[in-house]
Amino acid sequence: MSVAVIEIESPARLHLGFIDPSGTHARRYGSLGLALDGLCTRLRLARAPTDALSSTSDTTRLEMPRVRQRLQALRTALDFHDPLALELLETIPPHAGLGSGTQIALALGYGLTRIAGRELNVRQIAALTERGARSGIGIGAFEQGGFVLDGGRGPRTEVPPIIARLAFPTNWRVLLLFDVTFTGLHGAAEVEAFRHLPAFPAERAAALAHLSLMTVLPALAENNFAQFGSAITQIQAAIGDHFSPAQGGRFASPRVARWLQWFAAQGATCYGQSSWGPTGFVIVPDAQEARSHIEAAKRARTRDDPVRFRTFAARNMGARISESGDDSGHSMRSPPVR
Repeated sequence: MSVAVIEIESPARLHLGFIDPSGTHARRYGSLGLALDGLCTRLRLARAPTDALSSTSDTTRLEMPRVRQRLQALRTALDFHDPLALELLETIPPHAGLGSGTQIALALGYGLTRIAGRELNVRQIAALTERGARSGIGIGAFEQGGFVLDGGRGPRTEVPPIIARLAFPTNWRVLLLFDVTFTGLHGAAEVEAFRHLPAFPAERAAALAHLSLMTVLPALAENNFAQFGSAITQIQAAIGDHFSPAQGGRFASPRVARWLQWFAAQGATCYGQSSWGPTGFVIVPDAQEARSHIEAAKRARTRDDPVRFRTFAARNMGARISESGDDSGHSMRSPPVR
């Protein structure tokens, strides 16, 4: 079937930490991450008589320059110049540590390859759009969702491979802390920050690898929140301290840092910052505890505090994709994982 219209919804992700940022052993980086439900990039791409780009809100309109630039680069790379209508329906907050750039690139890339009649898998699209320079977590979230661990970069790595994927417990909840006044490092500033970070100690990388393999993954498999939460918080502390010269402290936003300390004082045991932030997270074992934390935080929050709170479940599936063809047939498909 020739694809005429495709709609793609791809999830935001938490980046829960690197394992070996300096590559003190055979590979560099290695990331842990989690796909989120209810926070996504969603777009519709269709063949049309003339080119047309549109957005549905002030929020999505802010992303249009990046979308336009990415779409033009993909057209050139695929040598596909037929007229298209693109509608941007939802977006992940940009430069907040939630993977907005990767999801835009993968959703556009996947949509355009299907309309152009190409059969590229997600990893090929990631390479085509130059995603996965350091982390494969956003690619894993698009492919499969759930909790993913990538294997970092070796000498010949094109896109970091996903080496473990587990379903995240459906009763656990994620509280996100948004500082709407703060923008996380990105682009050239991010590249420069990585260039000037100190070397990550080999023994610390070994300890984080052990925590990831022997605590985080088994705790998820056995639904052991206490072990999972403690390990994630330890990884966050080690990585946050390593990145502190570039971001001004263990956590980028001082406001989010204060709230994370507040949640810890209220009994939270699993917390940290996603990627460069400024978004912070607190993971709790059930919806009731999430509600209790949020209600207490709202009572403690002053009227002029710009930090906002939202609760999410994990998403144990990848991108949702709906297609229709020139013959008006409809289908649902998942991105191919190869």
